Amino acid sequence: MVQLTDDCFAHGGSLMNTAEALDLLNERLHAITRQETVPVVRASGRILATDLTAGMDVPPHDNSAVDGYAVFFDDLNQGAETRLPVTGRVAAGHPLKRPPTRGEALRIFTGAPVPGGNEAPGGTVPGPDTILMQEDCREEDGAVIIPPGIRQGANHRKRGEDIAAGSTILHQGDRLRPQDVAIATSVGLSELNVFAPLRVALFSSGDEIRDPGAPLAAGAIYDSNRYSLHALLEGLGCSVTDLGILPDDLPLIRDALEKAAATHDLLITSGGVSVGEEDHIRNAIEALGGLHFWRLAIKPGRPLALGQIGKVPFIGLPGNPVAVMVTFLRFARPAILKLAGASWRDPRFFRVTAAFSHKKKSGRREWVRVKLESAADGSLQAHKFPRQGAGILSSMVAADGLVELPEDLTHLSEDTTVDFLPFTEVLT
Repeated sequence: MVQLTDDCFAHGGSLMNTAEALDLLNERLHAITRQETVPVVRASGRILATDLTAGMDVPPHDNSAVDGYAVFFDDLNQGAETRLPVTGRVAAGHPLKRPPTRGEALRIFTGAPVPGGNEAPGGTVPGPDTILMQEDCREEDGAVIIPPGIRQGANHRKRGEDIAAGSTILHQGDRLRPQDVAIATSVGLSELNVFAPLRVALFSSGDEIRDPGAPLAAGAIYDSNRYSLHALLEGLGCSVTDLGILPDDLPLIRDALEKAAATHDLLITSGGVSVGEEDHIRNAIEALGGLHFWRLAIKPGRPLALGQIGKVPFIGLPGNPVAVMVTFLRFARPAILKLAGASWRDPRFFRVTAAFSHKKKSGRREWVRVKLESAADGSLQAHKFPRQGAGILSSMVAADGLVELPEDLTHLSEDTTVDFLPFTEVLT
C-alpha cells in the first residue's frame, strides 16, 4: 500500500482561499488503497486502477442498423424504382452462409452482420453497402421494390465505428458509472482492476452528544453530523466504520484513535478540534501524530483540521451541521476521492440568475443555499433560503444546491448571473 508523507498537510501560511486549498490537496494527495480485481457486475461505483484498452473492434463486424434489405448501391436506379429479387435472409447471430452477389437483395434484420466485406474470411469478398428500411420498400412476388433517392451507405454500421481495437476506452482514476461498465463488457471484459474501498473510521465526540432514539438530557443534543457524514462517505464508495460517540476523556479518545488508525485508511470527524479545555480530539491527534489547521477564507466554515496518526490521514471538519456539509462537499470530498484512487475533477457549475441580493466581506468565498425556480421566460432563477446560519440544517433540506460567490465580490445585485453548484453534482 502506498503511504502519505508525514508532512503532506503542512501549511505555514495564514488564511487560504478556496482555490489555493484545493490546489494543495490535489498536489499532495494520492491513492493510498490497494488494488483488487472484481467481477464487472460489481464494478459500478468503483474506481478504476488501470487504463482499459479495447482488445477488439466494436461492433466486431459491419451490421445493419434497421430491419430491411441489404443491397449493392450500384445496382440501384437513381431516377426510378428498382426491382431486385430477395434471395437470402440474414438475422442477428446468423450470418449468410455464402458470398453475396450483385443484382440481389438480402432480407436483413437489426444487428445482423452485413455479408461480405470484413465479415468474410480475409475481408476480400465485396458485400452490400446500403440498407433500405423495410418501411420504405414493398415486396412483390419474391422481389423488393426500392424507391429512388437512397443515400449510399445508409443504415450500414461499420466495424469498429464505436470502438477501435487498441484504443483506450476508460482511464485509471475513473469512477465507474453504469455506462462505463457497459463499454467494458462490450469489449468482452468480465473482470476489472479497481482500487479497494477506502476504509474510513468515523466518530463524534462530546459528553453532550446523543444518538437518535436515546433519551435527551438537559443540555444534550442529538448527533446529526455523524449521520450525514456516514451517508456522504458511503455515497463515495467508502467502507465506513462507525466508532460512535467518544466521551470527553483524553485517554479513552487516544486509545480509540490509535486502534482505528491501525486498521483504517482515513479518520474523520466534525468539531472538537479547537483550543478549548474539552477539545480532546485535538490533543489526541497531536499526541499520536501531527495536526495542521488550515484557516480558510470561507463562509460557512473556516477551520479545516488536517493531520495524521503515523501515515493515516485525519480530517476534522467544523461542528455546525451546514458548515460540515459544505466543507465536506467542497474540500473533503475531492480529497477523499483522491485518496481512494480517483482522478481529481472539479465539480461543474451552472450559470443561473440570482433572484436575491446579498452582501459579503471581500476576500472570502461564500456559499448561499438556494432553490431553483423557473421564471416566466423559462430561465432558471436561484432563490435564497431566508435563514442562512451555519446551524440551519433545514436550509440544506430545502435547497437544490449552492450559489458560490467569489472572494472579490462584496455586493450581489438581484438579476445578476451567478455560479450554481447543484447537489446532484456532488452528492454522488
